[in-house]
Amino acid sequence: MINAGALFEKARTSSFQLKKLNFLLHRMIPFNHPHRLKVTKLETDDTRVLIPFIKKNKNHLNGLHACVLATGAEYCSGLVMLQHLGVKDYRLIMKSMDVQYHYQAKMDAVARFGMTKETLESTVIRALEEEGVAAISCDIQVHDTAENHICTVTTHWQIKEWKKVRSPK
Repeated sequence: MINAGALFEKARTSSFQLKKLNFLLHRMIPFNHPHRLKVTKLETDDTRVLIPFIKKNKNHLNGLHACVLATGAEYCSGLVMLQHLGVKDYRLIMKSMDVQYHYQAKMDAVARFGMTKETLESTVIRALEEEGVAAISCDIQVHDTAENHICTVTTHWQIKEWKKVRSPK
């Protein structure tokens, strides 16, 4: 079993370990693999995901497809949450997503999100302790490499301890 916490920690300080993390994430999340999303910075308060301007990510207008922009942003916020919470104790599931598009992306784009430990503790940890479930909304900004604001994505996450998850059989 992969120790995600140790992997994240090493990827923060080593470009080789960041490449390793990207390699593993492409295999663990196969949906994202063809889009070649790439974590370029990994910090709890500043995580960045590159959304490359490649053929598979383009729409019929030769711009980045709306769905790949949303996927890159969701990926970015999910990684921030996992860095804070880990994967062993909590189930993180996206309940919904809202996207506001501002500008057509005609080059690489970068999704950027971060959260302080204080924000996490005041929103998520307190709710988990009091109610056993927490909900948090994350606003992710996506800009192209020329700094045009492409879109703002809001992901709405639900967090539960794994021992409290009840799934139908």
